[in-house]
Amino acid sequence: MISLLKLFRDLWENKKMVAELAKADFRKRFVGSYFGIVWMFVQPLVTIAIYAFIFGEHGMKNAPPVPNASYVIWLTPGMIPWFYFSESLNMGTGTLQEYNYLVKKVVFQVELLPVIKLVSCFMVHLCFMAIMFGLYLFDGRMPMASWIQVFYYAFALSMFTLALVYFTSSIQVFFKDMSQIVAICLAFGMWLTPIMYDEAIFTNRHAWIGTFFKINPFYYIAAGYRDSMLTGHWFWERPTMTVYFWAVTLILMILGLRSFRKLRPHFSDVL
Repeated sequence: MISLLKLFRDLWENKKMVAELAKADFRKRFVGSYFGIVWMFVQPLVTIAIYAFIFGEHGMKNAPPVPNASYVIWLTPGMIPWFYFSESLNMGTGTLQEYNYLVKKVVFQVELLPVIKLVSCFMVHLCFMAIMFGLYLFDGRMPMASWIQVFYYAFALSMFTLALVYFTSSIQVFFKDMSQIVAICLAFGMWLTPIMYDEAIFTNRHAWIGTFFKINPFYYIAAGYRDSMLTGHWFWERPTMTVYFWAVTLILMILGLRSFRKLRPHFSDVL
């Protein structure tokens, strides 16, 4: 807990530097690219289109569990946080290697590097959230007060992702295969979370699978985005899941920070 409080204090004291480095990281992604920032949107939007075609009205005809909602409208709030999570975890895992010149500086607070990468990815996520709002308005849906709640779930997802990144990025320095392990886990994780399919397909046959789904902390996030955009339910209407999510996130954050700070003295030697 002391390490966690110190992290928040360091973030507050260095908030301007974190913001500037995050902006620089965001711009660096598109240096030398002819279409620049356009590529940031192409792959996720194409992915949503493909899944909507395969699983939606023109393919396997999966009916969303929300009345009067098309498959695309139901799919989007589940996919957009997943894009943010997978990009942040993938890129965050290699952040110490990418910024090895800062790691070797004695005066630089290395704990800020995962946060900088996370903020850079969050800028992209904000753009996709704006697209999601626009899609709902284009579909003829009137804004609801609960739409503002997606920012709470975005913050919750950011904290959960940061906790994982502190662990994976510190291990990646010494074990180069960590990035491959993360990629494989993400590939399985997307299908083990009911993002593209209605969980009732499985829970109607075996009720225990519902508990299995809910053990996954990302289930809380995907369900929360959909609650916010579609049903209007608030996070306090899921008290058990809210407590469980934050308990898991807090434990992972403490363990991740402990691992990161224990290995930190050896980073510069290996990098």
